[in-house]
Amino acid sequence: MDTKGQAAVAKYHEKNKPAKFDKKQQLEKIRAEYLKKKQNQPDK
Repeated sequence: MDTKGQAAVAKYHEKNKPAKFDKKQQLEKIRAEYLKKKQNQPDK
């Protein structure tokens, strides 16, 4: 692969990185809320 191709690949990956991180953060947020909600409920 030439340098032009490598630059294109790098640019593509940089563009797609934030979406993956946002998804991970979203999952963490949902998990934290779920755990907090579960903690507040008394055991049945």
